[in-house]
Amino acid sequence: MTSKNKNILDLLQSSQEELYDNLGASPTGYTLDQAEQKLEELGPNAISQGTKKHPIIGFVNVLINPFNLVLMVVIAITLITDVIVPVFFLTGETPDYLTITILTVIVMISTLISFVQEERSSAASEKLLNMVSNTTAALRDGVFTEIPIDDLVLGDIVRLSAGDIIPADMRVLSAKDLFISQATLTGESQPIEKFVKFDEEQMITESDYSNLCLMGTNVVSGSARAMVIRTGDDTYLGRMNTSLKETKQINSFESSISTISSLLMRLMLIMLPIIFIINGVLKHDIVEAFLFALTVAVGLTPEMLPVVLTTSLARGSINMAKHQTIVKSQSSISSFGEMDILCTDKTGTLTQDNIVLERYMDVNGEDDMRVLRHAFLNSYFQSGLKNLIDLAIINRAESYNMDDLVNYYSVVDEIPFDFSRRRMSVILEDGNDKRQLITKGAVEEIVKLCRYIDRNGEVFELNDEIRKEAMEVYSQHNHDGLRMIAVAQKNNVPTEHEFGVEDESDLVLIGFIGFLDPPKESAKPTIESLNRHGVKVVVITGDSLGVAKKVSSKVGIDTEITYMGDEVEAMSDEELRDAVDHCHLFAKISPDQKQRIVKAFQDKGHTVGFLGDGINDALALKQANIGISVDSAVDIAKESADIILLKKDLTVLEEGILEGRKTIVNMIKYLEMAVSGNVGNMISVLVASLFVPFLPLLPVHILVQNLLSDLAQTGIPFDNVTEKELEKPRKLESKSLVKFMKLFGPLSSIFDIACFVVLYAVFDVRTPEHATLFQTFWFAFGIISQSLIIFVIRTKRPFSLSNLPSGVLVFVSFLAIAITLLFVTTPLASTIELQVLSSTHLLWVGGIVLMYIIATSVMKRIWFKDII
Repeated sequence: MTSKNKNILDLLQSSQEELYDNLGASPTGYTLDQAEQKLEELGPNAISQGTKKHPIIGFVNVLINPFNLVLMVVIAITLITDVIVPVFFLTGETPDYLTITILTVIVMISTLISFVQEERSSAASEKLLNMVSNTTAALRDGVFTEIPIDDLVLGDIVRLSAGDIIPADMRVLSAKDLFISQATLTGESQPIEKFVKFDEEQMITESDYSNLCLMGTNVVSGSARAMVIRTGDDTYLGRMNTSLKETKQINSFESSISTISSLLMRLMLIMLPIIFIINGVLKHDIVEAFLFALTVAVGLTPEMLPVVLTTSLARGSINMAKHQTIVKSQSSISSFGEMDILCTDKTGTLTQDNIVLERYMDVNGEDDMRVLRHAFLNSYFQSGLKNLIDLAIINRAESYNMDDLVNYYSVVDEIPFDFSRRRMSVILEDGNDKRQLITKGAVEEIVKLCRYIDRNGEVFELNDEIRKEAMEVYSQHNHDGLRMIAVAQKNNVPTEHEFGVEDESDLVLIGFIGFLDPPKESAKPTIESLNRHGVKVVVITGDSLGVAKKVSSKVGIDTEITYMGDEVEAMSDEELRDAVDHCHLFAKISPDQKQRIVKAFQDKGHTVGFLGDGINDALALKQANIGISVDSAVDIAKESADIILLKKDLTVLEEGILEGRKTIVNMIKYLEMAVSGNVGNMISVLVASLFVPFLPLLPVHILVQNLLSDLAQTGIPFDNVTEKELEKPRKLESKSLVKFMKLFGPLSSIFDIACFVVLYAVFDVRTPEHATLFQTFWFAFGIISQSLIIFVIRTKRPFSLSNLPSGVLVFVSFLAIAITLLFVTTPLASTIELQVLSSTHLLWVGGIVLMYIIATSVMKRIWFKDII
């Protein structure tokens, strides 16, 4: 069995002799022949990119979907009715290319948009692969030789030094002050020291393993020799790349649209032959019946659906852009509105991403200005680049007017910071020629060097008991979320001396200073608002539990139940699904654990958004229903995301969520109108065909009616919505849409039939000679009723409790009605084979429309009583 199948822990915990035996390696490295044989046996150390499909194949795959198939059928029918029949059957009509051109453009634009988005998504994994350098120094024939990293094999020994990128997953064999930056994979801001020995206490995630260096990370300082134990796709980075290449599942909006499109296509295919047979048999004109059936099929298909949906999504994108939210994929707007779980990191989202000095305390934990004073002198007089901690100390000291202190001291020398010591010292001299050494740095490192301790102004020798008490003060504040460093000093400093690391000894521990990345003022009210709007905020961070817990509790996130990365790792998928129901904070979490947590929420039926900005977030961004990143994020995170925030702030995110919900609400309105109206028209045409001895409408009537009804509905994306409609996540569900269709579709047919009854009983329309009156009356009723019923269906609440419709919706709806009245009350009627209606006719049309509106309002109140 090759080591590809061995447990990583076995390789890290075994002795070096056992490691060589397991991998068939040697301390002197492979010979060239051995390396070539291994390479042939195991394959290159390369992360597979897969076979890139030809763009034409990709375009065809995007083109063939249920919705486009419906439109393509409509295009074929329109081609027959508007072009082929007039040209080849010499009917005397002029070929009409407008409708077919519009429909073709609609299909091509929607397909191109989807195709471009799909091509962009593949860029994420490609950028991930560019992180690794081309060559590395491997031990071959007893000599370190620069070879392509693709030629590395299991058991190769590699030399590492500062600036090198780790070329494979490797176990450390020897090391001197080896510090690795893992920020690209884990988000940890500080370099991590790696050792030869495996530390069983650091077994939370693979990135924490003390003697494991991961492919794609880089050496900050120090040097080492390390052995390759995983290559290519088996590496941590390789597994991440494999996950990134997986196709993202379609969201519920796309799924619902697909279901609705399939349903409309089936209805059309069923109704078309029925209508053709009925009219062909009863009217005795097969050609006219066929043309009528084809035209009905066109009229019953909501060809404006992509236009309205695209308009809704485009309007949503524009409005979200006004709120500093950029939409990469328009279909993701719906997921934004559906989102009920928001997983986010901590730094920069909940916090200001700006370290401030929170506490300066003596070894008893009491505030002590002397500790701040010494820390200030250390930070001010160091000659190196001042980091965020130094700046935080200086800013706090200056707020107490301590900056005048620098006039009383001069710097003699300094012992600069390095990652192996994790401390730095300055040697100062005052006006009396008195010298002192001031040191600050990692608590554990400083305490090791201290022989004395300052307690309440008195200096005592540091024994085990006193050391333990001081460390308890440090541990308590560290657990509470403060990043702690120690401050020490020494007065016994020689006057003539070349200072070095050996002088950092026999120090006096005087206290600690604690730092915090403070929460944003906007974070707490925004989280409370998100909770009110049905969005649960969950913090998933690679930071320590203490820091994460401190910040989370300050912004109102429940921290009673928390989980660490090692606990998540030990859980089965089922256990994790149970755990996510009750937990709002996950700390010290690895990238693949982030992905597991997101999936656990999804498995519980939630729509999950994930906000992240690092490579370590890429897997979770890809897994989430809605991936959210920021413009300052790394390229891979932005490529994996669906939404880009121009400001890393939950306030911006909340505004985007509400805008997404507005978009979904208006799209649902349109779909309810379009689908129920079309089903009602199908029923009405079928009934009319059975009982009327002529065609109930001519093809030209259906096309014009369809055009004007669509005009009225194009204002829906611009409609206003109520606060009530935005309170909870909104989802487009095909099942609820079908229920709505089954109720309100037949209801509209009842009033169509009422028109037939009035025409028969009141106006004595019974013979083919009255066909034009019948067609004109029903034509007018159809458009006016569909234009006005929008104002009833646009909200589920009673009119008195609803907000006013938008000006755009009112304008286009009444414009459609005005054009209709022009066609039925002026000589324009003859242009589309209608007649002028009398005032009596119009009164009856208005009366039936009014009854339809009242009936729909009553039915709506009964059906949606829980929403009132």
